[in-house]
Amino acid sequence: MFKADRKQKSKRFLASGAGVARPARGAISNKIFVVYGHDTGARSQLEAMLRRWGLDPLFLDQLASEGQTIIEKLENYAYSVNYAVVLATPDDEGHRANRPDEKTFRARQNVVLELGMLLAKLGRSKIAVLIKNPSTMERPSDIQGLVYIPFTDNLDKEVGVALAKEMAKQGFNIDIGKL
Repeated sequence: MFKADRKQKSKRFLASGAGVARPARGAISNKIFVVYGHDTGARSQLEAMLRRWGLDPLFLDQLASEGQTIIEKLENYAYSVNYAVVLATPDDEGHRANRPDEKTFRARQNVVLELGMLLAKLGRSKIAVLIKNPSTMERPSDIQGLVYIPFTDNLDKEVGVALAKEMAKQGFNIDIGKL
């Protein structure tokens, strides 16, 4: 019973916004939260593409901390966006204990954590995961139903149209001429 109470309190807290300013209901903010690991090339390509589309990408490391922990900072800034793009790039390697033969590439653990937090804040339909080299990447097993858009090197050519379509479904007005 105690666990159920805590779970309900957590749900109410997440739904409440905890006093953080949000965009007006129905308003579409042009701010897009971007989560990324160590692939700075993919990050730069994504930033350029989003800016060309007239959007304002937010990167956690570039935002004011105001003495907050990274988790608090993510919680607060997540309320100012209506969409998130997660770059899942093969930055780490992992396998089950004593099974090095099962080694696969995976996204950084902070990327997986931030993805989970944004899922709780925004919902699945408001998140796109751009997954680099998907045939060699491990996906978090408990996260199904997300939009995974594969790419290898060139974000513009490989994900631009698919990402623009997903964002248009969520109310963003992406100029086709800027794709």
